[in-house]
Amino acid sequence: MTSPELAKGFCQDVAALQKLGIKIVVVHGGGPQISAMLDKVGVESRFEGGMRVSSSEVVDVAEMVLCGSVNKGIASSICSSGGRAIGLSGRDDSLLQCTKQENKDGYDLGFVGQVETVNTELLESILNLGVTPVVSPIGTGIGEESDVAYNVNADAAAGRIAGELKASRVLFLTDIAGVLDKEMSLLRELTVKQIEDLIDDETITGGMIPKVTYATSAVELGVGSAFITDGRVPHALLTQVLGSSDGEGGTIVTL
Repeated sequence: MTSPELAKGFCQDVAALQKLGIKIVVVHGGGPQISAMLDKVGVESRFEGGMRVSSSEVVDVAEMVLCGSVNKGIASSICSSGGRAIGLSGRDDSLLQCTKQENKDGYDLGFVGQVETVNTELLESILNLGVTPVVSPIGTGIGEESDVAYNVNADAAAGRIAGELKASRVLFLTDIAGVLDKEMSLLRELTVKQIEDLIDDETITGGMIPKVTYATSAVELGVGSAFITDGRVPHALLTQVLGSSDGEGGTIVTL
């Protein structure tokens, strides 16, 4: 979210959709807040292929920021908007069990996690109470690494959670109009194959790569549809879910 007003509007949208009986899981990131805290405490970090390289020190800071002020702020705002929400970490009740993610280009990303299993029973039980789970993407290791914390890309977590829940749709909010071509024009609909081609020819680069990758993965897992939506548009969530988008932004990903 690029402003407090947009963040408040998003939480109002969640509360409004709840009242319509729509079940929603919120998965959030917090890159700018993590970067600010890393600078404040003097911990260096860098990005490779759109992913933050995560040393144990970086994960400690990310967990503090994401599972603390960011997560609880979103849950609280949904509640103050008339909805019901509870903040969770991916480590709570082994919600997101992870292994170390290997970068295809050979970069060591440190403690960046790849989600292997999702505790859907936990999420479904919360949803059936009429409560929205607000998930911070800090995962837990498996087996002997169950005490290891992993920094998970928020889009990866959202796509995998949506896929495991067989959600009717998944929305990825971003700070641009959607997926853009090399002339910076919006591409309103893309297939999985077209996305692969656009990554290969470097039309899609940087932080957009994880978004489109996990959008396609969600669709392939059985999610009804995936939207990469312009989060700068007020009440973007409400307009997309209710199908009343006025064309101000967004890309639909299909098989």
